[in-house]
Amino acid sequence: MLLEIEDVSLLYGRIQALHGISLTVDEGEIVALIGANGAGKSTTMRAISGIRPVASGRIKFAGEDITKLRADLRVRRGLCQAPEGRGIFPGMSVLENLDMGAYTRRDKAGIAQDLARVLELFPRLAERRKQAGGTLSGGEQQMLAVGRALMSRPKLLLLDEPSMGLAPMLIQQIFTIITEINQQGTTILLVEQNAQQALARAHRAYVLETGRIVKSGSGTDLLHDPSVKEAYLGVA
Repeated sequence: MLLEIEDVSLLYGRIQALHGISLTVDEGEIVALIGANGAGKSTTMRAISGIRPVASGRIKFAGEDITKLRADLRVRRGLCQAPEGRGIFPGMSVLENLDMGAYTRRDKAGIAQDLARVLELFPRLAERRKQAGGTLSGGEQQMLAVGRALMSRPKLLLLDEPSMGLAPMLIQQIFTIITEINQQGTTILLVEQNAQQALARAHRAYVLETGRIVKSGSGTDLLHDPSVKEAYLGVA
């Protein structure tokens, strides 16, 4: 088991955002976390990456209890997030943004190899390698955020709303690339409002409602589950 979340609760002040959630991610999987706005999806990601402390419960990564481990040390362990809203450095070039993804690494040959891989995955970034991140389109910035996360060579890649704000054609492209990244050996935990695309790509998935996991199963099973179809796929 690569990631184990056991009975995790999280507070924002007096407001409880997560109510004892438990989930697992096995090595090699794409696992999706779907739910409406405010369900706690991004909060779950922040708990895993160490940005928000948990109130109770336990998070284990590659067999190690990381519940109280600092966020930067989680990156060094191989846990990296492409955050909601992209979070790129607008004044830095595409290449400089990608370099920042490898800031914990010292293996120059490996970094060069991963840079070549990212630019192959995202040819648009290769074309704009010297351009400032802030001048890229929304889709290009999303590609840059994912590419930057890949530069840390993660064991587990956390993708938070990668299709948010993108045109339909770009959404399809991003999800195709996510599948390709997984097929190349990277395990992925995906938070996504586009349930149709997420469930179609995921090996397994969890449904989150108001900070509680209410349903789980294979991506295919949830894609055809009547209650999921009605709530998240617009099918009555």
